Amino acid sequence: MASPLLHDRRVDTGAGYFTVRDDDFGALVDDWAARGLAHEWTDTFTVLRAGAEPESKSGPTRWGTPGGLRSLVRDLLRDVPVEQTDVDVLPAGHVVLAMPDPQASRLTEVPDAVPYDPVITVVLGLATASSLPFADAAFVQDDPDVEFLAVDGARRGDGAPVLVAHTTAERARRHLDDPDSAVAPVVEALRRLTGIAPPEWTHAHRWTYAKPSASHEASFGLVERDGRLIGFAGDQWCLEGSPRVESAWRSGSDLGAALAERLGA
Repeated sequence: MASPLLHDRRVDTGAGYFTVRDDDFGALVDDWAARGLAHEWTDTFTVLRAGAEPESKSGPTRWGTPGGLRSLVRDLLRDVPVEQTDVDVLPAGHVVLAMPDPQASRLTEVPDAVPYDPVITVVLGLATASSLPFADAAFVQDDPDVEFLAVDGARRGDGAPVLVAHTTAERARRHLDDPDSAVAPVVEALRRLTGIAPPEWTHAHRWTYAKPSASHEASFGLVERDGRLIGFAGDQWCLEGSPRVESAWRSGSDLGAALAERLGA
């Protein structure tokens, strides 16, 4: 849920949206919506294939945010003291590792660690988004370079002609050492798929561990080692379906409840 400031505007460069299935998560989303922090975006995406006509595909309601998805994380942490620091060993005391398994594995053994696929996000500032063959977002099928596209101005609600492209894992692996080198092949792929004019500006972001390619058979992990508790949470701890923002929230919430019970809080 990353929303960096690009050209004086927040852009969602990580998760593209979130959906709601869980009742507890739904109650939280209702509160966000009531306070203007989140809004229903769309239930229809386009499917793009090179050489084929665009097709519409309906699904669950996708939610967006006026302030970028990271604004929701900030809201959840509004009363929590946060200190940012780099670590290469586990801190003292009980610890929660809410991060991809490959990163957590640098600090301790992760139970049944799952692998991850990379993605490079390429953001394109366009003169206009009106010529795109979709209004909101598109799943791209059978393309070697790009697999998801979103009009950031549509999901954010301000109409900005900013297009966000997520590469395939195969394309990302070629550019992990130099994310900017992915811009040219992505722009070429978008020209092929959508016929866009050259962008006015671009930005590339590397996600080395973007998406778990498998999932755990529990909503969290909790082990005791050397007399202390070590918890594991994230969207890879997903009992059913594909990893989602919602499953990451469920994972952390379930782990928090388990820790409170174990610690007698």
